[in-house]
Amino acid sequence: MTTSRRLADRKIVKFDKNITKRGSVPETTAKKGKDYPVGPILLGFFVFVVVGSSIFQIIRTATTGGFA
Repeated sequence: MTTSRRLADRKIVKFDKNITKRGSVPETTAKKGKDYPVGPILLGFFVFVVVGSSIFQIIRTATTGGFA
């Protein structure tokens, strides 16, 4: 056998093993939905920046007469 044929045979065996494992995912790896993708501090900082920026823009627009 050549090297590429041996490599292909190994990949086929690995793929076949993967096929037999389909559907048997343990419950512990499934996400429960309680974890947030970002932390509460980062989320609070983002809200602070967005709300603060909008308030600053409203004040600036009110003091300049509506046109910047």
